[in-house]
This record gives sequence, C-alpha cells and structure tokens, in this order.
Amino acid sequence: MGLPEISIIFSSLAVSAIQRSQRGIVALILKDDTGSFDTKEYKAVSEVQSSDWSSPNLQYIKDAFLGTPSKVIVERIDTTAANYNDALARLGSKRWNYLAVPGIQQGDVADIVSQIKTWRDTQKKTYKAVLPNVAADHEGIINFATEGIKVKGIDNPFSASEYTARIAGILAGLPLNRSATYYVLPEVEAIQESSDPDADIDAGKLILINDGEKVKIARGVNSLTTTTTQKGADWKKIKIIEGHDLVKEDIIRTFHDEYAGKIINSYDNQVLLITAINAYLRSLEGDVLDPTADNTVGVDVEAQRLAWEAIGTDTSNWDDQKVKENTFQAKVFLAGRLKFLDAIEDLQMKIYV
Repeated sequence: MGLPEISIIFSSLAVSAIQRSQRGIVALILKDDTGSFDTKEYKAVSEVQSSDWSSPNLQYIKDAFLGTPSKVIVERIDTTAANYNDALARLGSKRWNYLAVPGIQQGDVADIVSQIKTWRDTQKKTYKAVLPNVAADHEGIINFATEGIKVKGIDNPFSASEYTARIAGILAGLPLNRSATYYVLPEVEAIQESSDPDADIDAGKLILINDGEKVKIARGVNSLTTTTTQKGADWKKIKIIEGHDLVKEDIIRTFHDEYAGKIINSYDNQVLLITAINAYLRSLEGDVLDPTADNTVGVDVEAQRLAWEAIGTDTSNWDDQKVKENTFQAKVFLAGRLKFLDAIEDLQMKIYV
C-alpha cells in the first residue's frame, strides 16, 4: 500500500523543485583557534556569534550568506592542522551542495578535488566544490580564477581562494530556472581583470568580468573541459549539473525512504514506481527538462537480462516483455534519457539594411 504515497511524494517534489534549488546548503571548512567546537550550523547570518570566529572567518561566513543559501555548515579545524581530512570525514555524512575552503593554500587544493571526485564518481553523491585556480577537469569542481577582488568597505582585496565562500553562496542560492552567467556582485568595486576571458572560460575557469558598470560572473561553467560520449558539452554548465543532481537526489532519496525494503519486487510494483517517476519528470518540463524531449524511464531490459544470464539462466527465448516481467532478486534496473534545459546566454543577430 506504500506505492501510491510515492506518487504523492514525487508530485510534491516536482512542484517544489525550483524553490528547493534556490535554497541549497553551503559547507565551509575554516581553520580557526577561537573556539573548541568541531561544527556549527547556521540558518541565518543573525545566528552567527562573532565571538566564535576570527575576523577573517567571520567575514567568510557572512559572504556565504550573501547568496541566500538555506543553511551554512561550518566545519572548524585547528590552524595547525596538517590537512583537511577530519573536516572532510565529518562532511561525508551530511547533506550539503557546495563546499568552499576560503584561504586554502594551493598545495592543499588537490586533496579536496580528489575527495569530491571520489564522492561523486564512486559514492554517487551530489557534492560540488568551489576551489581556487585548479584545472580539475571535472563537473563537480568549480575552478574560480579571479584575483584582486576589491569589495566596498574592506581595505584589502580578496584572493580567489578567499572569495570562494561568496561564490559557493551564490551557486547554492540560484534557482534552476536561471544560470550563474552575468550574475552581478554589487559589493565588488574592482577586480584583476582577465586578459582573455574567452580563453579562460574555454579552459573551465569561472571568472568575474567588469562590463564598465558592474562586476559579474562571466559564464556559469565548471572545470570540465574534456568531453566524451558520456559527458557532452552541456556537462560544462553549472546549471545543467545542478539539474542532474536535483533529479538524482529526489529519485534516490524517495526510493530509499519509501520503497527499498518495504515493497515486494514484483513487475506490477516496478510499473507503479516507474509511473510515479515519469510523472515527476513530466512535471519538471519547462524549467528543468526540455518539454520537447521524451523524458521517461523504464525497465533496463539489457541490464536485467544480463543479470539473469550471469547466474546461468538462458534468456535467449525471452522477449523484452518477458525480461521485464521476470524481476531479478532485490534489484530494480531502470534506464532512461533526459534532456536538461540551459538558460539563454548567447545572442546572434543579423541585421540587414
């Protein structure tokens, strides 16, 4: 009797997708000896106690909240800590979207990149990180590469490393019906400008530009530069990956909470699950998914057939429908193709006179 409830849950998730996407969670790792605690979680900047943090770290937390995330999780480690492993271990069991380590030295960046890649590629988590000046070539890493950021009311300019908290807050607070491209940072007065913004963007760098009136994000790209048949050019866009992660999180979390271990693995029950997922996907069309595409999932016939063959069952006389009806042990094999929508960012116009 649990499956109809899954339909209701998926429907609610679809309705709230845009609202939820603009209320992401920022994780910060800060080196600080002011307090003796490990973790602080804040839902508003008013909750932050200045006595808990050094002046620079207090500024980083405030910067993250400028982007209006739903929460900022701060993992504190001692200033003498040799690495960030303890903080990363704590974050591995928590729910968050974008990580920043403001002030991180370049020699430590590779360790964070490696952990994010492991979380995403091996453990299938949806964590992402904003890191300074790193050619990570991965959709989970945003390579922030603007230096000399002069902010109103603050004497010393921020380095790229120091400003990652602000960028993480922006990305966590953006709704899925827009991209980070041309997002304006009203507090920024001046930057060290790129000599070749187009080349930087092509190299997977998230940079700021000054259009003569305001400073803004040049284009919402992550660090991915190498495309494959599995990861096309659209995987370079932060908005597209955010859409991937939203759908993955919604389906997996609902499956684990409402389906796994609670429902008999019959074909009829799989059909009900597939129907609920497809209704959820249709509801995302227009903002997240392309309504002109066939955004559906179904039983992965090839995978299910191979599972039976792997234990010695001859399926050569089974048609696709029989494969679908013969569910395999406790496994549900699903497959589908989705087309995610990007935001309008480029204009090409010819004028004839």
